[in-house]
Amino acid sequence: MTGPYDASPPLTAEQRAVVDLPWDTRLLVTAGAGSGKTHTVVRRLDALVGHENPDEALEAGEILVLSFSRAAVRELRDRIARHGDRAERVRVQTFDSWAYQLLARAYPDEEWKAHSFDERIRAATAAIEKGAVEAGELGAPSHVVIDEAQDLVGDRRDLVEALLDRFQRSCGFTVVGDSAQGIYGFQIEDAKQRAEEADLFFAWLRTSYDDLVELHLTENFRATTPEARTALALGPRLQNLAAAPDGAESAASTLHAELRERLLGLPGLGELAGDFTLGSLKTFPGTCAILTRDNRQALAVSELLHEHGVQHSLKRSLQDRPVPYWAAELLRRAESLTLTESRFLELLGGMPLPAGVEPEHCWRLSRAVTRRTGRGQVDVAALGRLVAEGRFPDDLADPETARLVVSTVHRAKGLEYDRVLLLSPPSIDELRKAHEDLDVPAEAKALYVAMTRAREDLYHVTGPDTSHIRRHRPTGRWYLGAWEKYKRLGVQVMTGDVHRDTPSCSAAMDAATTQIYLLEHVRAGDGVTLRMRHPVPAGPEQSPPYDLLHHDRVVGEVSERFRRDLYAVEKVSRSWDITWPSEIVGLRVDTLETVAGSTAAGANAGLGASGVWIAPRITGIGRHRRGGRAGEEQG
Repeated sequence: MTGPYDASPPLTAEQRAVVDLPWDTRLLVTAGAGSGKTHTVVRRLDALVGHENPDEALEAGEILVLSFSRAAVRELRDRIARHGDRAERVRVQTFDSWAYQLLARAYPDEEWKAHSFDERIRAATAAIEKGAVEAGELGAPSHVVIDEAQDLVGDRRDLVEALLDRFQRSCGFTVVGDSAQGIYGFQIEDAKQRAEEADLFFAWLRTSYDDLVELHLTENFRATTPEARTALALGPRLQNLAAAPDGAESAASTLHAELRERLLGLPGLGELAGDFTLGSLKTFPGTCAILTRDNRQALAVSELLHEHGVQHSLKRSLQDRPVPYWAAELLRRAESLTLTESRFLELLGGMPLPAGVEPEHCWRLSRAVTRRTGRGQVDVAALGRLVAEGRFPDDLADPETARLVVSTVHRAKGLEYDRVLLLSPPSIDELRKAHEDLDVPAEAKALYVAMTRAREDLYHVTGPDTSHIRRHRPTGRWYLGAWEKYKRLGVQVMTGDVHRDTPSCSAAMDAATTQIYLLEHVRAGDGVTLRMRHPVPAGPEQSPPYDLLHHDRVVGEVSERFRRDLYAVEKVSRSWDITWPSEIVGLRVDTLETVAGSTAAGANAGLGASGVWIAPRITGIGRHRRGGRAGEEQG
């Protein structure tokens, strides 16, 4: 006879101590890199829900689990599905998602989607203090789990403190984090305030709760080789930076130098563009990540890999939440107000799906979030509303299955790979020359996080030259420059740069035909071009309109935001006459996504009444071609 946990690793003594504490315990767990934190949290959730004594057990709805990033939330949910015997129905959400849902329930007449993430967090904090949580459908939680607590700074720290403070007499909690991996302090713009925020949440816990229990997970399970364990010994010193006798910045500078020396002492792969390195990236059978310090380096690395035919994905921002394209196609093909399981699976089975998408999983979650119609059906209109209102569940997003990933260190937080390549890091002195307000503790922690993502292989590699990639601060976009400061040779494309208010069509293809073409022919990584439709600007302080072409077929057009930003990037001075590029080439399809726009426009285009359709999302730094038409895109 097999038990429910036979397929999962056994608990260590440290992990068992965390798992077995009663639900009303106020618990802080310091969990080092690769110490089985997620495994321990899942087993603790199971223990809370399935306690042998019924009086000590909680209902799943009484537990609230909040984490910083969607990657961490997805990992928790996946582990619960695979190894959680009883915790399947426990709520696991990002702080941002939970705040939005709290506000939507408490103040349904407000257009919360129009507010920024930070505005919603601040509004949710005020709502907590006014009793919105206990007034909600699920009521006050009996136990709160906070994951990745080291990254709680500013508004999000205020939100969690307000939540725990509100229910301090009736609620237990499990807070898990590692000060050595706190790399999101950059969200605080003021350098002095940023330094004061370091470990502030942990300090608040220790001073607010006399009965706080503090436990530690110290054994590493991720790193299986000496190379992968290179940085681990420095973790405790990074955790104690705030208490360093010579000051956090001085201690962090020393630690950064030690980490850098250890990394550069490992075998290197030379130039990323070298034949050996590129060949190994193409043939390595396991998961691999190339980690960069910032998005500029990530964009340059991705461009280099595309030029050499190396398939990969460029990891998105943590706040990018594309709705999978199958949702739009499902709604377009649905011919009734509700879908039964057999019809739902039949429709999904008749369209190409991304790798890793399981139709049965999509059915279960779609049914759960549209349960108004009953247990055996999916409400088609409700699914469309979730897209339109920005509430489509993250659980239904396409799984990220690429074998090779290019990512900033921040976007790879909490993830692990068989092999990790780090761009050889500059010294703190070199970084100070380029960044006047350098956050030295953050640099040391980021390098530590990067070096602890590897399970087996850890290498350093020389990346491409990024001196020609520069930041346009008013728009936040990177652009390609030259020695002459006035020259603009290319521009970055971003989420939201493809028009989505109405379905795409062209003289050659109507909207319905374009949807079919996107579904059947366009794939992530495909090359695309932006081609100027005519030279007349679309409006004041805007560029002319540009069509999006895939293999010389129009599959979209740029948004108003892109036209305004392109104008701002190109307009070097008031007297500057802009010569608009005829084409912007070298761009790639990031993914196909479901977008919501005008219901009437969708119906008039023959796409049904759901108001949603498929649109391509594009990525990369495009290169300008000026003058005559230059033909088909590269790649």
